[in-house]
Amino acid sequence: MIRFFLLAWHFLTIIPLYRSQHVQPAPRELASSMQWYPAVGLAIGGILVAADTVFGMLLTPDVTALFILCLLVVLTGGLHQDGLADTIDGLAKRGSVVERLAVMKDGRIGALGATGLTLALGLRFAGILHLPSPDRMGLLLCMPVIGKWAMVVSTFGSSHARAEGGLASGFLNEIWLKDMIWPTVWAGIFVCAILGWQVGGLLLGLSGVAARVMVFLCSRVFGGITGDVLGAINEGTEILFLFAAPLILTLVVL
Repeated sequence: MIRFFLLAWHFLTIIPLYRSQHVQPAPRELASSMQWYPAVGLAIGGILVAADTVFGMLLTPDVTALFILCLLVVLTGGLHQDGLADTIDGLAKRGSVVERLAVMKDGRIGALGATGLTLALGLRFAGILHLPSPDRMGLLLCMPVIGKWAMVVSTFGSSHARAEGGLASGFLNEIWLKDMIWPTVWAGIFVCAILGWQVGGLLLGLSGVAARVMVFLCSRVFGGITGDVLGAINEGTEILFLFAAPLILTLVVL
């Protein structure tokens, strides 16, 4: 179990937890590590909450929000932002599935990918800046949990877009039902305990539906999903969370 958590941690963050001889994990181990994705999200959320508390005492709200955004990108090594930009470039490409996938695999970011990434970061900044004060810490804590959980939900039952496979092929080919059920159960309990069962349930449901819709659309365009698509799904669901959460909180209170 510890190995699975460490695999998830080192895949989703740039923070090393231990030093050992590198051993390539088996595909089934990669799939099993997805059970720990929301746990990694919780750790990231805890770091964001601690940083927000410290920055909030020293800096203005807008500068604090900018530092939180920068910290989030640094912690994950820009992995999900890279996936979002590549996915946008692939969606924007006119041509066959093979041509779209080739654009996504290209290390260069196109104009539309760069534009989409800039807009996504701007939306994140605005969402973090305007989180309601009474629930701000809880929302910052839960945001990465839901984003990482959405990646698990997206992986189950999906196929890889490339016949030769890729970074996400180990996850997609070997993930089992239990790999989705366990993180869904505990992430759901945690989010509902922090935000309340009504708010937490609505946000989980909305995020899950949004993630599966993105899987459906990308599967239609690319013939499946890739690691880049999973990164884009993480970004999309977390941005959706930032804007939907305050609205849902207001509606529930009313």
